[in-house]
Amino acid sequence: MAGVYPVGMRMAATWANKDLGLLIGLLVGALTLGSASPHLLAATVEVNWKNIYLVASGSALLAAVLICFVRLGPNIRRATAVDFSKIAQSWRRPSIRKANLGYLGHMWELYAMWAWLTVFLHQSFAERGFANSNTMAAWLTFVAIASGAVGSWLGGLLADRIGRTFVTIAAMAVSGTCAATVGWLYHAPLVILAPLVVLWGISVIADSAQFSATIAELAEPSSVGTLLTAQTCAGFLLTMASIQIVPIVQEILGWSGAFMMLAVGPIIGCVAMWRLRSDPDAKRIAGGKR
Repeated sequence: MAGVYPVGMRMAATWANKDLGLLIGLLVGALTLGSASPHLLAATVEVNWKNIYLVASGSALLAAVLICFVRLGPNIRRATAVDFSKIAQSWRRPSIRKANLGYLGHMWELYAMWAWLTVFLHQSFAERGFANSNTMAAWLTFVAIASGAVGSWLGGLLADRIGRTFVTIAAMAVSGTCAATVGWLYHAPLVILAPLVVLWGISVIADSAQFSATIAELAEPSSVGTLLTAQTCAGFLLTMASIQIVPIVQEILGWSGAFMMLAVGPIIGCVAMWRLRSDPDAKRIAGGKR
């Protein structure tokens, strides 16, 4: 999956004409809907987990067929040769390093939230005595994650018009606040908990595409694919750690401590993107809108 993602972003970037954030935002929105779909299946149908994997595999095969009909846009810039030394730009160039640090802060939170939200909701609903706690948790998880598709679209639209660092900082500030708050609402009325969970689902992914768009604008044209791949691989590697750490912290500090730990990522990300705003290279982002 991590191998497909940067290639898809690179393909979308070849069609960009002052709407790079929106195009990649739509791509991430599709990824978000796909990530939410198993929870919809769990909420509506009694199905064996093996069949869910069969459906997922079939969807991947269908995507492999569909991608054959996609053409590259006029903005394609091909590298003359494979040059792994370009990966060093991810850390060596200050502007790209700040964008990558922002992305890593975002990724620390994102997939751990997607992975553990349904467990949190199921336990919360079960302790309240709801007979259909599994179904309720699956429905709310689906709505929360799927709503992120709207966040991705809106984030891309605003980033192209207002600025990428502004959108990423705002989104991480909201999602980080939600992460620090949701765990404390374990026993709160659903009228309070549910809207906050949905807001978390929207904000946690609203900025995702803009980190990739920022790299695409800061990098040399022939290095875009390499640097996007390096960024994505680092992000997926980090999120593997945060996913595994959540249950350990939860057992010691409860859900409030586990989700507050996830809020550390957005805080670091906000600082990194704020520093990027004052970087001379920032004038290359979103047509100078930063």
